[in-house]
Amino acid sequence: MRAVAALLLALGLVFPAAAQVLEDKPVEFPEKLEIGISTDEIAISSDFRGADLTIFGAIEGYDPSLLAQRKYDIVVALEGPKDNNTVRVKERVFGIWINRRSMTFELVPESYSLSSTRDVETIAEPPVLNGVGVGIQHIRLSPIGYVGDGSTITEFREAFRRLKESGGFYQRDPGGVQFISASLFKATVKLPASVPNGTHVVRAHLFRDGVFIAEKALPLRVMKTGIEQMISNAAYNNALAYGAFSVLLAVLTGWLASIVFRKD
Repeated sequence: MRAVAALLLALGLVFPAAAQVLEDKPVEFPEKLEIGISTDEIAISSDFRGADLTIFGAIEGYDPSLLAQRKYDIVVALEGPKDNNTVRVKERVFGIWINRRSMTFELVPESYSLSSTRDVETIAEPPVLNGVGVGIQHIRLSPIGYVGDGSTITEFREAFRRLKESGGFYQRDPGGVQFISASLFKATVKLPASVPNGTHVVRAHLFRDGVFIAEKALPLRVMKTGIEQMISNAAYNNALAYGAFSVLLAVLTGWLASIVFRKD
């Protein structure tokens, strides 16, 4: 009897541990994503008015029955370079509007263009979208050095999204991803006219019946060309000389204008 009791005790200790290991092991899905972009470099000149970027992709290892039931959704996002971004709130003090409050969010995309098979909010539940960081409403906005009860964070986050969308930096296109065959799809994302310079990232996300299962990313280089690039390089690489030249040019321009328009 003692031997049987010892065996049962050992099984009780081993199998819960094994079950815990199985629970912690991430689920592996057979579906994979492959994507390609129409170009890996975009040149910005003085007459740049924005552009459309085309992404082609395919779902590998898909389930034909799920595909026939339209259980697969694709979300493609073009993320600009990340940087800290500060949102300020103006308040009226003695009849003058001044900046009174501000909040800085850490490493957020300077631009964000989204394209999807349908409205992102209908593809998955908010906790899933928040975890993946897909969608304008679900981009991670983490304040830097904030101390408080959190009552104003939502206000600043909504203001940040509103300013980015109204300025054309954040865009969305529900229905911009279309299947062109059984598992092949095409997506179009828009680059605004004021697209930031630097390395962007194209990210494609695959969802199956509301569950995120795969992601693929490719870099996209956006660079200025011509005189714009020369001025930008001079400003960053020789800031002191650039500043002195700018002041000298402004003084010279003002002096010439005073001579031309002088009244005798």
